[in-house]
Amino acid sequence: MTAILEFKQLSKAWFGVPAVSDFTLSIAAGALLGFIGQNGAGKSTLMNMVGGIVMPTSGDMIWRGQSFKPANPAEARKAGIGFIHQELNLFSNLSIAENLYIDGFPRKRGMIDWSGMNQRTASLLKRLALDVDPSLQVGRLSPGERQLVEIAKALHNEANLIIFDEPTTSLTPREVSRLFETIESLRKGATTIIYISHILGDVRKLSDQVVVMRDGRLVDSGMTADFSIKRMIGSMIGRELAGMYPPRSMPPGTETMLEIENLSQPGVIEAISLRAHKGEVVGLFGLLGAGRSELARIIFGIDPHSAGTITFNGKILKGGPRERIAQGMAFVTENRREEGLMLDQSIEENLALASIEKFGAAVTGMVDEGRLSQRAQQLSHELQLKAANIHLQSAKSLSGGNQQKVVIGKWKMNEPQLFILDEPTRGVDVGAKYEIYSLIDRMAASGGTVLLISSELEEVMGMADRIVVMNRGEVVGEVSRKDFDEAKILAMAFREV
Repeated sequence: MTAILEFKQLSKAWFGVPAVSDFTLSIAAGALLGFIGQNGAGKSTLMNMVGGIVMPTSGDMIWRGQSFKPANPAEARKAGIGFIHQELNLFSNLSIAENLYIDGFPRKRGMIDWSGMNQRTASLLKRLALDVDPSLQVGRLSPGERQLVEIAKALHNEANLIIFDEPTTSLTPREVSRLFETIESLRKGATTIIYISHILGDVRKLSDQVVVMRDGRLVDSGMTADFSIKRMIGSMIGRELAGMYPPRSMPPGTETMLEIENLSQPGVIEAISLRAHKGEVVGLFGLLGAGRSELARIIFGIDPHSAGTITFNGKILKGGPRERIAQGMAFVTENRREEGLMLDQSIEENLALASIEKFGAAVTGMVDEGRLSQRAQQLSHELQLKAANIHLQSAKSLSGGNQQKVVIGKWKMNEPQLFILDEPTRGVDVGAKYEIYSLIDRMAASGGTVLLISSELEEVMGMADRIVVMNRGEVVGEVSRKDFDEAKILAMAFREV
């Protein structure tokens, strides 16, 4: 088949460290390629070169038979390339139609043709089965609807190739199903699609071909039918992974670290009581809207509660996050980019965020930068961060999985006793997931307590000693590890038992 896009020994280096090396591949028009690889494998850098966001260090790209060197995203869009980023590129304060026409509003008799804009937008939305008013503000849409608006933008720009970068991370199962139907429809319309995801089952379900990257290089490729999950994982990490979850090093203790009694906040949570012991991993599971994240925020002191008590190490907690941190709590938020990191600051500065007071000199109170830097460097090795220079490199330059490691590392620098982890492996590849699971095991083995919140039941069952199930702000059940049963836990989450 005719190639729509070719890479010829394409390379990109950051700070002298290769991100993509000698990448060579031909993509046929109308193909649906699943791109997989660990965080930091080079997938996003490669696609950013296609999208005109990053300039190659060397090598060539051929687009529809012509040399292709987009200097910016506008040039890539004009050529016919649509890019659906993991972090959606929409203006939430503008309407759907305004977002589609942001690069140039049509005019009629010298005035903006609002009627024409809305009619054209409505036609595109209908094609995507999105039944909303084109004049509706984007900020009022659900994540899944916003995803479809991004696709509508690509269609509006007459994209021949659409790149999906981790498109399902913030979607409900119903929205994921709707997105897949849209992708199938695009494929039938002869649009070429590159689908990047860490959810390997989705890649097998959607794609015709699989492309595997590791350490910036193409290491494996072929027809999807020839790729088992085992082959995918082996190619991604360069070795066989014995299991998805590491064995637990130590059994949980019996001494209570965290005790919650009749905790309530109207419209949020209702009369929640639970205990967590030293050395224990407690999983919090429930469907979307169950109140898990809201409970975590209340425990950490971000949000208020109207009734009940939170006791930590025998003391009833008062105050906000600052007091919680001082007493040994840590909270890894589910929204790492907006709440967990200062993206423009260096990796080292991010690692020091929660613990900088610990590195103050006794007499002067000034930060001992040498000691801080030494500890940050040591921790980056422990976390296996893929970074060229933690002192100079910004957090936003890292892959999603490595950003997540920095968020976890920020709290490890403070040596907490209680870790609250909200969706700690969202958007993280299988290799990095295993590393995070190993960190969770080490936290518990050292006597710490972990509250693990995850939408992936398999993950909670794989790591937790006990699972607390929530539904609409209430605890509806609790299951010990020896009694774990997927059907039983799901029935609890749906409140069918």
